[in-house]
Amino acid sequence: MKYSYVSHLYCPKCGNEYDTAGKQQLCSCGSPLLVEYEWDELKKVLTPEQLTKRENSLWRYHEMLPVENEEHVVSLGEGMTPLLKLPVLGKEMDIHNLYMKDEGLVPTGTFKARGAAVGVSKAKEIGVKEFAMPTNGNAGAAWALYGAKAGIKSTIVMPKDAPKITRNEVALSGANLYVVDGLISDAGKIVGKAVKDYGLYDVSTLKEPYRIEGKKTMGLEIAEQMGWEMPGVILYPTGGGVGLIGIYKALKELQTLGWVKGRLPRLVAVQAAGCAPIVKAWKEKKTESEFWPNSETKAFGINVPKALGDFLVLDAIYQTDGCAVEVEDESMLEEQKRIARLEGAFICPEGAAVFSAIRRLRRDGWITRDETVVALNTGAGIKYPDTVDSDVPVIKKDTSIKI
Repeated sequence: MKYSYVSHLYCPKCGNEYDTAGKQQLCSCGSPLLVEYEWDELKKVLTPEQLTKRENSLWRYHEMLPVENEEHVVSLGEGMTPLLKLPVLGKEMDIHNLYMKDEGLVPTGTFKARGAAVGVSKAKEIGVKEFAMPTNGNAGAAWALYGAKAGIKSTIVMPKDAPKITRNEVALSGANLYVVDGLISDAGKIVGKAVKDYGLYDVSTLKEPYRIEGKKTMGLEIAEQMGWEMPGVILYPTGGGVGLIGIYKALKELQTLGWVKGRLPRLVAVQAAGCAPIVKAWKEKKTESEFWPNSETKAFGINVPKALGDFLVLDAIYQTDGCAVEVEDESMLEEQKRIARLEGAFICPEGAAVFSAIRRLRRDGWITRDETVVALNTGAGIKYPDTVDSDVPVIKKDTSIKI
């Protein structure tokens, strides 16, 4: 049995096809490329029951991933994060079946490790020696560290306001790190010039086809963990949008395999009020977003003024009768505290934004109390040490504690 049943790359806009043997970036029309597989062949050899005997990592789905030779797999044990039921928070929100997919437990502390694992593994397979990317922090940390594991050099450019801990991760990996006084869009321009001047492999969001394949494993895992029964709603914090695109791609692929039936979950893109281009486009019923000027939010991971794959995010929302919601920073930070107190989970601001959106959608009746709702927490709260303020009393060492 083959390790991967990858077939080819295709353009979702113009239909052009490319092979997976070389270094492919965007389609000639400028669109991101997506990966296709030999589904008819795969149906004959793989069943859901076979997965139960495999390792608890995203590589349990290797037939549905693009790395063709197992020896090229670069792994730190990523994937198969828990799907946690939140009964106390669910009762407080009046939702009977509220779940959190907790991505804070993967290597490097965020879901970005999924995309890095598959993206770097494929880069190794096709002979990449050095790659470059702009980042808001977490993706750069993941790609730099997985690149180090693979023996591939990396050049990472991030805004100066990115979380310091992610800067430290990149620096420790031995990557070429540059910090720019601006946003991720400014970092992207610098990377674009470096790619052109030095012939580096551009692994910016959706400019290579394989990061999304790692992200789609979140959708595969949710389906497997729920016994191949689809939830009613899945909500995702959306910046570049690769996670949401990937989950939608995974669920469609599972339909093709015949492993899930019925209606797909309604997908919800959650953004910060200070940077909500997808929300604006959805409200205006557009298929692409506009650049969001002067973007600003505490949820740094979703501070993306213009996503290259915005049309794919919006299509996923429209095709599933989903929606897009913007959340104020104050609301998400309050939700972050509430979840820690009620459920003992210290989640990232982006994940907290999702729960704030759930609260609003439940209040408005868009989400009903009997639906199964899955929220994606995309990272560990400890990766944002400066986000949370805590006033702690200081006592003298010879003073007793008063309860």
